[in-house]
Amino acid sequence: MERTTCCVVGGGPAGMVLALLLARAGVAVTVLEKHKDFLRDFRGDTVHPSTLALLDELGLTERFARLPQRRVTTVQLPLGEDGTLVTVGDIAALRGTFNYIAMVPQWDLLDLLVDEARREPSFSLRMSTEATSFLVERTGAPSGRAQPRAPGRVTGVRYRTADGRSGELRATLTVACDGRGSLARSLPELGLRSFTCPMDAWWFRLPRRDGDPRGLVAGAGDRLLAAMIDRGDYWQCAALIPKGTDPERRAAGLEPFMANVQAAAPWLGDRVHALRSWDEVKLLDVRLDRLRRWHRPGLLCIGDAAHAMSPVFGIGINLAVEDAVAAARHLVGPLRTGAVGLRDVRGIQRRRWPTAALTQALQRFAHAQVIAPVLAGEAPFGHPRRAQRMAERLTTSRWLNRVPAYFLAYGAVRERPPAASVR
Repeated sequence: MERTTCCVVGGGPAGMVLALLLARAGVAVTVLEKHKDFLRDFRGDTVHPSTLALLDELGLTERFARLPQRRVTTVQLPLGEDGTLVTVGDIAALRGTFNYIAMVPQWDLLDLLVDEARREPSFSLRMSTEATSFLVERTGAPSGRAQPRAPGRVTGVRYRTADGRSGELRATLTVACDGRGSLARSLPELGLRSFTCPMDAWWFRLPRRDGDPRGLVAGAGDRLLAAMIDRGDYWQCAALIPKGTDPERRAAGLEPFMANVQAAAPWLGDRVHALRSWDEVKLLDVRLDRLRRWHRPGLLCIGDAAHAMSPVFGIGINLAVEDAVAAARHLVGPLRTGAVGLRDVRGIQRRRWPTAALTQALQRFAHAQVIAPVLAGEAPFGHPRRAQRMAERLTTSRWLNRVPAYFLAYGAVRERPPAASVR
């Protein structure tokens, strides 16, 4: 029978940050990652100032700076007259050292976190190991009158490796960091609440030229919104399409799609035909949801496992990292003593739920006022003049321009790591 103090299911940014912080504080932690490596395209690569500040507190700034990256300081949307680009967030105007977003391949960031965590004797990472079910310690049957049985305590997981071996890993606490397809989401007592999303996303790459715009750039076409992320020698592009229209649009062929991208971003017109087949265009089924309850005895959900975010604002990774920081700060003491109660995991949801709910509310507003109208062939905010007035306010008001920038940079609440984890 294998045992650890904290079992982290999922080796994404939330899982690896949590594992690093706990291991540095002397807590035995084991991470189970079902893939053999971290090399997967079109994952979120935005590292916001909140995460950059955390890496600085952990003494990792110099190593992070050596990773291949592109710095982004502005966010632009086509809100001006005739679709001209308007800067809606100037992150460079914020005070502080980290007044930019670093575009870093997620696998490089994860490798950095793993390398640092392996310096700690209490850290263990198992790649190609998938958690298949939870181990549950059942409570005794209720006496007397029949009553619903309370959920038992989660005491670890059953796992399966890529070569077919299976086993059990028991833990004082199991933390689900395995994304929106999390094993924990099948537990009915956690209560998944879903919100309507008007779009899906196509991810693809196009070459970048000297003289192109810089930063995060968006454009609108015929029932399509395009977002381009500046990655130095190429653009990582997302095309938002009406929900559920992927099959019919693919059936229409690449040519109409390329023409639509060119209409959304005319400056890409000389290279839209760089896409040779639909195999280079990956579909993301966009979801927006969250668990009503992020915990049960012995189990905690954080990151996308607790709240799946829309790609709007590109803030999902950084919210997940902040969840991990808050969880580590609350859990180091109880995990050291081996007594993690329901009150401990409940406190983490109380801390992080307002930020997740506020972010999703803003994303739903953007869905309703900008994305859904454009995908329906209508003007943002219900009328072209409203969009124009919004553009004018954003360009003339320093306050309005900095609020979106600060929210993108730090979210609603800034989290601090436990003192025992800081170097």
